[in-house]
Amino acid sequence: MARSISYVTGAQLVSLKRRPNIAIIDVRDDERSHDGHIAGSLHYASGNFYEKISNLVQDVKGKDTLVFHCVLSQVRGPSCARKFANYLEEAKEDTGIKDILILERGFSGWESSGRPVCHCTSVPCKGETGSA
Repeated sequence: MARSISYVTGAQLVSLKRRPNIAIIDVRDDERSHDGHIAGSLHYASGNFYEKISNLVQDVKGKDTLVFHCVLSQVRGPSCARKFANYLEEAKEDTGIKDILILERGFSGWESSGRPVCHCTSVPCKGETGSA
C-alpha cells in the first residue's frame, strides 16, 4: 500500500511546529545557505537526497510527521517526499512515521508571509530565528 502524501499550509505548519514529533526537511540545495531556512529544519539537499535517505531515517527517529519543502514545493519537495515514502515502503520497517507532508508554496511562501526565518550556520539548525 502506497503511503499518501498531502500538503500543509504555512499557517498549519506554524501550529504543527509546536509538537515535538514533527521534523521539517529542507531539500533545497545551495539556496539554504544564502536565503536562510525554517528554524529547526533538517537539510537534505535534493541533489544527493536518495543516497542520504538512511541518514534521514536515523535523524527523524521518534518523529511521526515529516514536512518536506524546497523553494516553491513544486518539484524537489514533492519528489523527495515521494522518494522517502517509497523508501519506507520498500524497507518494510516500522519507523513510526505516519504523515508525510509537503509545505505549500515552499520556503518562498513561508518567507513572503512574514514567518520567521533562521540564518544560523549550525548543523543541525539550533532554531535561532530572526527576520529575513
